[in-house]
Amino acid sequence: MNKEGLKYNTERDKLIISEYGRNIQIMIKHLMEIEDRNKRTEAAHFIVSVMAQMNPQVKESNDYIHKLWDHLYIISDYKLDVDSPFDPPKQGVIVDKPEHVGYQKHDIKQGHYGNYIKEIINKIKEIEEGPKRDALLLAVANQMKRDYLNWNRETVNDLLILDDLYKLSGETFAMPMETKLTSTNEILGRQQPIQQQQQSKKKKVKKQQIKKLPNPNRPTKK
Repeated sequence: MNKEGLKYNTERDKLIISEYGRNIQIMIKHLMEIEDRNKRTEAAHFIVSVMAQMNPQVKESNDYIHKLWDHLYIISDYKLDVDSPFDPPKQGVIVDKPEHVGYQKHDIKQGHYGNYIKEIINKIKEIEEGPKRDALLLAVANQMKRDYLNWNRETVNDLLILDDLYKLSGETFAMPMETKLTSTNEILGRQQPIQQQQQSKKKKVKKQQIKKLPNPNRPTKK
């Protein structure tokens, strides 16, 4: 009776790369016991082909064959000696951690506007007073309104945007309270998918066509 099949997984060797399962690990273990190098190399190529079938997501990368051979060496505890098409990986590569990317730290309270808006406002400070600076401030205020509506798609008061612009500029730019920004409906309308816009146009055309059709229930004029 084969008692190996009755063992619990906790009693067996730990899986080195769990994606390939225990059978692949057992096959590689037997591979290490093949004395003839040519036969061992032939068996290694066969196991790599099986690994490709058991872990198809590896194929999404361009160098997936190279990765499979690396995994083969790693599962063998870097002890495999065959004629591989690639150089063996460095020992311990499986536990290497990528470098920490880090987080950008910007002193900005209204995160929905982004740091670029604040940088643009600082650039506008370098421009002399006049129509050019006023036009840029209006463009920035409209962009801030778009960014706000991307974060909160309900509605926003123009005075709130102007007040946020005043705060982001370090209380430098106080635009007139009567300043009119792009309407909320117009901004949200521009953000609708093209497919929805085309469908709405088709509905309007159909309604117009239906209105032009004669109504059989309506008496004709003599």
